[in-house]
Amino acid sequence: MTAPRFRRRALLAAPLAASALLSPRAILAQPAPGAAPGTVQGATQGGTAPAAPAPRPLIVRKQIFEAGSYQTRTGGTVPNARIGYQTAGTLNEAGDNAVLITHFFSGNSHAFGRFAADGPPGYWDNIIGPGKAIDTDRYFVVSSDTLVNLNLNDAFTTSTGPATLDPSTGRPFGMTYPVVSMRDFVEVQKRLLDSLGVKRLALVAGPSGGALQAIEWACAYPEMVERVMPAVGTGEFDAFLLGWMEIWEAPIRMDPNWRNGDYYGQGREPPLRGLAEALKIVTLQSRDRGAFAQFKRRPVDGQDPARRISDSFAVERFLDEAATARARSSDANAFLYLTRANQLFLNEYPDTATALSRSQARWLVVPAPGDRVFPIVYNQDLAEALRKAGRPVAVAELEGGLGHLEGVASMTKAEAAIRDFMAR
Repeated sequence: MTAPRFRRRALLAAPLAASALLSPRAILAQPAPGAAPGTVQGATQGGTAPAAPAPRPLIVRKQIFEAGSYQTRTGGTVPNARIGYQTAGTLNEAGDNAVLITHFFSGNSHAFGRFAADGPPGYWDNIIGPGKAIDTDRYFVVSSDTLVNLNLNDAFTTSTGPATLDPSTGRPFGMTYPVVSMRDFVEVQKRLLDSLGVKRLALVAGPSGGALQAIEWACAYPEMVERVMPAVGTGEFDAFLLGWMEIWEAPIRMDPNWRNGDYYGQGREPPLRGLAEALKIVTLQSRDRGAFAQFKRRPVDGQDPARRISDSFAVERFLDEAATARARSSDANAFLYLTRANQLFLNEYPDTATALSRSQARWLVVPAPGDRVFPIVYNQDLAEALRKAGRPVAVAELEGGLGHLEGVASMTKAEAAIRDFMAR
């Protein structure tokens, strides 16, 4: 097996911020009632004090890890495995103050910091950085891409996947790319951490698909993982969830432009319509009722769905536009490989209890009551399975109307629980 090669470079392309499917809206800080702009209420004689200067943003850079030839857990070969990543903080001499952040289905390694002072923050920037709940002054934090990353057409994501050229043919792998699982994601990340000198992980954490990777880490390398924080995740991918992956995939497979994954050739159109429809399903399922309250039953301006079957409601227009825009920067085959990786979560163990019995970590499970992707009962089952396995486990629920998206947009709601968790 070719020895892994490690190199770093900054990418010039603008980053794709947290997925358009799962991107939180900016929440602007409002001054106290009656306060003048630029002031905050204070205890000085005048009743106000100059606004404290905003902290300087944490600037990070996209880096690339060349993992060399990688043999998958089921015997396939990726001859040129590569993932992107970013870091903040300093690894100590013992190599045991590291934190690994693993991303959600449609995300990438931009979990924290900014690539430029005026650029968008990473999706968990509100809890990762200097002095934050996951403190980069204390920990060496690594955020990693997965193989077959969805964002293969965004000129920023660097993972190898079905759109990557197969060095043996000079053409994209397409569906000849080997099937990969969550465990395969973990194994490539392990090579990355080895190359960085990481010996032990103080924490592995991530939302959604990142939660699944974090759990895989705790089971695959129990002696290496001290804490695990799965947000809006599950401990089991049962038949119900397997079936949902089929629903997600169906529009792509039905698009005539998909051609069984062979659409990369010159003159062929990618299955953008099928991919957009698939992403529309994910967009809707990843939110709860409160996320759509603004649309009410309002029709698109100038349209009347009660009179014309071709006319639309405003929420339909939103879903169409968001998914279509997202599809242009995504790869349909990568979507299918990611759904399969989800289906293969913990597939090397006979059941969840057996997998979790390997863990030696402390756990903080962070569910959202309104989650429609991994309903809260799955998180409750995970917490109970951990208790039965004798593992210390705490639960911090993310109340709110955003559903599954709470695990990306609203982690500050769990900030106190995270600080307490990291202090123990």
